[in-house]
Formats: sequence, C-alpha cells, structure tokens
Amino acid sequence: MEAIAAALRASGFEPWLPHADGLEFAQVLPYLAEAGYEPASAGQLLHGAIFALDVYQVALGCGSLVLNINGRVPDEGAVSEAAMAWTLGKPLVIYKADARSKVAGRDNPLVAGLTGFATVDKIEAIGEALIARIAELDLDSEVALRCPSHLHAAACAGARLWRRLTALGGRRPAEQVAAAVMEAFGAPARR
Repeated sequence: MEAIAAALRASGFEPWLPHADGLEFAQVLPYLAEAGYEPASAGQLLHGAIFALDVYQVALGCGSLVLNINGRVPDEGAVSEAAMAWTLGKPLVIYKADARSKVAGRDNPLVAGLTGFATVDKIEAIGEALIARIAELDLDSEVALRCPSHLHAAACAGARLWRRLTALGGRRPAEQVAAAVMEAFGAPARR
C-alpha cells in the first residue's frame, strides 16, 4: 500500500491510506480502556469512528480511489470503499499484480466490474491509469444524486473526526487519536 501511495504521489496525487492516515483499532483501543470504556463499548465506539472516517474520505475527502486486489480474495473493507466510490461516480483503478483468484481464474465480477474489468498490474503505472480514468469521466455532466441521510450522517461524523485528527499534525500518537475519537463519538467514560 505504501508503494502504491508513493507511485500516486509521484503522479501528483495526495493519497489517503486508511491504516496510516486514519485509525488503527489495536493502537487506539487501549487508550479508550484507560479512559474507562468497557471493552465492548470501546470496540463499538472505535468501529463507528473508523466507519465514519472512511465514509467521509471516500465520499468527500478523496476525488478518486485505487483498489488493491492482490491476493486470492480482496480485503472486504477496500471492496466496500471501492463500491462507495463507484456508486458516487468517482474515478476508480484496480491494481492486481498476482495471479490468485477465486472464480475460475478470474476476479469476482462484482469487484472487477467496477472498472469495466480493467486492471493495472504494475505499481508504476497506477498514477497514469488514474489520470486517464479521470480524463475519461465527463465529470462536468455528472448527475447530482440525492445524498441519503445515512450517508450524510456518516460523512459528517467522519468530517468532524478528520478535522480533529488533522489538527494533531503529521504524527498522531494513539493516545491523542483516542482522545479525538472520544471527543467526536463518545460519551464521557465512566470509571
């Protein structure tokens, strides 16, 4: 993922990586426990924050998406993000550089179909492919879609959290990330 992000930066993009720029469950969870959250409540709070932040980034924060489907089965979170991006009409590129697949030597048609069954197999070609995909889409004639209330609510919650996280600067200690999650999503912890 870091190599894909580096290739995108080299092509002039500013990538957002959920595991690097967002929240890592295992790193933040201990600080929620220290703040007095029961394990189940802390997990639910953190999952809600991760969901909202990713929805915000896909729906509003990012203009396009690269889906890495290397492996026998693609990551389910990445597939959800790609489906959201596709539904919203965002430019999408699928990267796959290995031969493993689940369906008779082909990738799942519900995933591969998101890009018209086109994939990129070289990291250094991802930026160029994304630029071409952006150019292919006639974004000026895009039809405005009504934003369903559940998407609006999740994106707004994610935007609030993203503002708090970016205020922390480039390095985000897990303790400060946990505080931002509690501030944006949680009720005061009980001891």
